[in-house]
Amino acid sequence: MVANSSVKQLVKILIGAAWIDGKIQSEERQYLQRVAKENGIADDPEIQPLLYELVAVSPSEVYNWVQDYLGDRPSTEDYQRLIEALSALIYSDGEVAIEEAKLLTRLQLLDPSGTSQKSAPSPVLKAIQKLYRRWVDHQN
Repeated sequence: MVANSSVKQLVKILIGAAWIDGKIQSEERQYLQRVAKENGIADDPEIQPLLYELVAVSPSEVYNWVQDYLGDRPSTEDYQRLIEALSALIYSDGEVAIEEAKLLTRLQLLDPSGTSQKSAPSPVLKAIQKLYRRWVDHQN
């Protein structure tokens, strides 16, 4: 099990990512509540106002939380955990908002293995890119 502060940081990032397009979708809300309950932090005083949408989260806060979570030298494990959790959140409503795609693109730049694997994106990122392309095609 991951340290509680790390889990709390990750859940905060997920909540912020759900807000990044300006509104939390019902599928995202259900996903966030389930994740918070599964990790035993749904009643945490810092998480509750965010989880129940009593406080909105700005994109800049999300990026700050990501930076705090990953630090200056993120481990591959922390990075993968973040990408997988965000992917699950973004897939939960079947839509990829432009702001969500920007967040994922910025995260890709922080990949600790990025220097050695620039030409081979991870399977998770490939799946996200495919979903995003489908979404863009449906908009046209």
